Amino acid sequence: MKHFYKLTLLFSIFSFNSFSQKLYQPDIEAVLKKAGKNRTELEKAIQYFQKGKDPLKLKAVEFLIANMDIHHSANYYWQDSTGTKIPFNELDYPDYTTSQQALDSVRKQYKKIKAKAHLYQDIDTITSGYLINNVEQAFTAWKSPYAKHLSFDDFCEYLLPYRVSVEPLEDWRGLYREKFKALTENRTSVNTERVLSAAVQNFRENFNANLVIREEPLPRLSALQLLHRKEGACEDFADLEVLRLRSLGIPSALNVVPYWATSSGRHFLNTAFDQENKPVIYDVGRKDKPVHATLIREPSKVLRMTYAKQKNTLANLKNLNDIPPGFMRTQNYLDVTGDFWEVRDVTCTLNDTGDDQDIVYACVFNYLAWRPTWWARKKDNRAVFANMSKGAVYLPMYFIKGRTKPAGYPVAAGYYNEMVLKPDTSQARDITIEQQEGYLIFRPYKKYKLFYWDNRWKLIAEQKTNVNTNALLFNNVPQNALLLLVPEYSQKKERPFIMLENNQRVWF
Repeated sequence: MKHFYKLTLLFSIFSFNSFSQKLYQPDIEAVLKKAGKNRTELEKAIQYFQKGKDPLKLKAVEFLIANMDIHHSANYYWQDSTGTKIPFNELDYPDYTTSQQALDSVRKQYKKIKAKAHLYQDIDTITSGYLINNVEQAFTAWKSPYAKHLSFDDFCEYLLPYRVSVEPLEDWRGLYREKFKALTENRTSVNTERVLSAAVQNFRENFNANLVIREEPLPRLSALQLLHRKEGACEDFADLEVLRLRSLGIPSALNVVPYWATSSGRHFLNTAFDQENKPVIYDVGRKDKPVHATLIREPSKVLRMTYAKQKNTLANLKNLNDIPPGFMRTQNYLDVTGDFWEVRDVTCTLNDTGDDQDIVYACVFNYLAWRPTWWARKKDNRAVFANMSKGAVYLPMYFIKGRTKPAGYPVAAGYYNEMVLKPDTSQARDITIEQQEGYLIFRPYKKYKLFYWDNRWKLIAEQKTNVNTNALLFNNVPQNALLLLVPEYSQKKERPFIMLENNQRVWF
């Protein structure tokens, strides 16, 4: 009889465990397993809403947890020369100036302090209380007249998330709602564009948008640091706008231009969704037309960042080590380039040096380097890159053993046609490169090198200017070549160009 009771007990335990495993969908269970010791906290949040009366809140917290394993925070702390953490928090001080003065005192107290980068995963650190509070406040925001039209799926993407990018996490919703409630209060009608205009004015009165080079390894300011420092780069303030708008019940998203295709650097801006759920492009740092903003130059791509994993991202299809470092190693973005710029599919003919490669990358020239910006599958020695910005030049490349390698010749994707830039050295010619305001001004007594692209930049010749130089003549320049003129004082911002038959220069 004792054996019977033991078997019954074991069967009951096994049955309970089997049943408990079926409580969660496979995607949720997979994340809970990854959470390890923090699984209990995440389950507490699920159980809290299981006991509640609103099934949508349960679905909302399940959405957050199912996609949580791809998110993390990038932060830092100060340490001394022995590696000991120094107890300093800038938010303990009333303003940023005071906190910097306090940091100066810390530097005098400790020898050779330095900032130590620190990454931590959401699934390892988020508490049940944080999740529950976020869901409850997000549902309150959903009742806003600016959001009540939202479908549940759009609510999950554009109001519900507790983070925007990789900022350090903080409890921001209540503080932001209280601080910026005047943007939506006392209005006679629901008009998202007017709120955005008011937000621009508030931004100009209270924040400084500058090209900030931070000493500390902090890719994004946290929600409270944004209010504390009141300064940052465009990525910081694009995050700020998402936080501000979502706290007020206005659905919004972060857009990223990973690289400019015809300039150096990158850019960040926002999309808000109006009371009819129509997207409004919004760039708070723009001096002219920040609401219904347009891009001022060709982007490599424009990506709308999501909280959820997207099935068609390359990182969802391929091992991360086989993908160039950058945004393509992430899973939470949508390609919205066509909403911002004229696009076309770009076809590249490939060489035979990548027979074992199934993926090809379209690269743009940015800071004197080819930067991978999109991908396509290789088929019959061709690659077709979808929805690429017109007016840019793209170089197809493979990514082999951690390095990019040319896969074909550059293609200039014009507004009306395409041009494969395969240099013809048998048809060399003389060209004259003249000064052009906004693009090229010669400095006296400086050396200028002209290159053409043929699987690498090959030197054509070097010229030196004098005090009266306003044009340079170069001989034996290959026809149909992508060219690059680099001065000895280069800051890596030079742009490639082509010379047409009439000696007309086209910059990219």
